[in-house]
Amino acid sequence: MQSIQGVLAPAKLNLFLHITGQRADGYHLLQSVFMLIDWYDTLDFEVRADPAIQRIDISNTNAEHFYSPPPHQPALPGQDLCIKAAMALQKATGCKLGARISLTKTIPQQAGMGGGSSNAASTLLALNRLWGLGLSRQELMQIAVPLGADVPFFLTGSSAWVEGIGDKLEPISLPAAKWAVLKPKNGVSTQQIFQDPLLERGSKTVTIFDFAAHPFGFGRNDLQPVAERLCPEITLAIEWLGKQGLNARMTGSGSAVFANLPLGAELNTMPQVSLGWQLRQCSNLDKHPHSDWLF
Repeated sequence: MQSIQGVLAPAKLNLFLHITGQRADGYHLLQSVFMLIDWYDTLDFEVRADPAIQRIDISNTNAEHFYSPPPHQPALPGQDLCIKAAMALQKATGCKLGARISLTKTIPQQAGMGGGSSNAASTLLALNRLWGLGLSRQELMQIAVPLGADVPFFLTGSSAWVEGIGDKLEPISLPAAKWAVLKPKNGVSTQQIFQDPLLERGSKTVTIFDFAAHPFGFGRNDLQPVAERLCPEITLAIEWLGKQGLNARMTGSGSAVFANLPLGAELNTMPQVSLGWQLRQCSNLDKHPHSDWLF
C-alpha cells in the first residue's frame, strides 16, 4: 500500500462541560460528554521512502509544513499536530518510512470542536495502516496521550463520557439527532479561559446516570461565561439561535455554539454568514468513520 485517500477526521461537540476542581499541577478536572458529528476535515496520505514528514494544507493556498529528522533538519517549535502525531508514531515503533499528508480543512479553528486533535488521531489511524505497523487501539491511544487531551478521544471509536483531565474515557451510545452548529468569525484562547480567575472550578460531581436521564439538555458549559466576556460574538450567536426557537450553548472552549434541532425544523439563512460566520446542520455519529481500522 502506497497511499490512503479520503481519510475523514470528524469534529466533536461537548454536550455539557463541568469543571469540578483543579490539581496542584494546574490541570483542571472536568466532566463532559464528547459527541462525534458529521463535520469533517479530510486527509490524504502517501508513503515516503525516507523518514521525512510533509504536510500540505490544501485549504490554505497549499501552505506546507515539513519535518525531516536530523541530520537533515531539526524539529521546529510549534510543529503542526499532524506532523507531531506522525513523529510520535515513528519514535514509538522505530519506523523508518515517512509520509506526505494533504489536509483539506473545513472544521473551524478555535471553535471548541477538536479539529486539530481529530486530524492528529486520523493521522495515527492512517499511518498505522499505511506503514503496516499493526498497532492496536490501546497502543495508539498511549501514543496519543502526550499529543493533547482530546486526541485519545478520537481513537475511542464513539462518543464518550469524559472525566479526569480528559484522560478517562467511557464509550457511550447516544440517540440519533440533528444539530445546528454556529461558529462566529472570532475565536477565543483556551489558555486564557482556563487562567481566568472568574472561571467556575467547583461544579458538583455528577454521574453518567444523571446525564442519561436527559442527555440533550443536561448541565451547562462552565467555560461559557468567561468565553462570552472574552468573545462577545459567542453571546450574539447564542441569541441568534434563540430567535430561531433553539436553546443553544457553547461547545468546549468555544467559540462555536450548538443547539438540538427538533424533528422537521429548518434553519433560516443568517446575515452574519457574509461576515465570516459559519452555520451548518449536522448529525451525531454512532461511531467514528474509521473505527473498524482498529481492534
